[in-house]
Amino acid sequence: MKRYASFVAGALLLLCAAGSRADDYSDSIQLFKDAGDSKGFFDNCYGYAIFPGIGKGGFIVGGAHGNGRVYKKGAWVGDVSMTQVNIGFQIGGEAFREIIFFQDQRAYDEFTNGSFEFGADATAVAITAGAGASAGTTGASANASGGQRDAKTSGKYYRGMATFVILKGGAMAGVSVGGQKFNYKPKSS
Repeated sequence: MKRYASFVAGALLLLCAAGSRADDYSDSIQLFKDAGDSKGFFDNCYGYAIFPGIGKGGFIVGGAHGNGRVYKKGAWVGDVSMTQVNIGFQIGGEAFREIIFFQDQRAYDEFTNGSFEFGADATAVAITAGAGASAGTTGASANASGGQRDAKTSGKYYRGMATFVILKGGAMAGVSVGGQKFNYKPKSS
């Protein structure tokens, strides 16, 4: 049991260490622009939300948190926070970057109405070297090769949104149930 407590403590430290610096936003945007098929989403999207550092940890009950920025037609327009509570078999912790593309103004407006939540069918996709996955808002899929800088992703819009995630570090095992909840706040003038 002491070993599990140490593992959970480490996961929670990872969760707390996943904060973002100002430079992390431009670095994360560039990383997704260089990541294969996600590059094309920048050219055709109405806007996007970027999270340079989301930390996730859990032991049976888990959680995730991260802060991000929302961009509309390339301009930073507001800040957003993401929280998630998961219940189900899980153990470990991880940190990842996440981007959510908005296909059109309707999807953007839905996300930025103040409080938005992905249902239980929406899961984050961890893109890692040599790994493949499918999910994202129940429509995106992803696969990867190499490292973070040359990850190849592929996805599609589902209900006007497409989500891509690149793992920064950690290890998480198990299946969890729960959705991501986003709270948007417009940038003050």
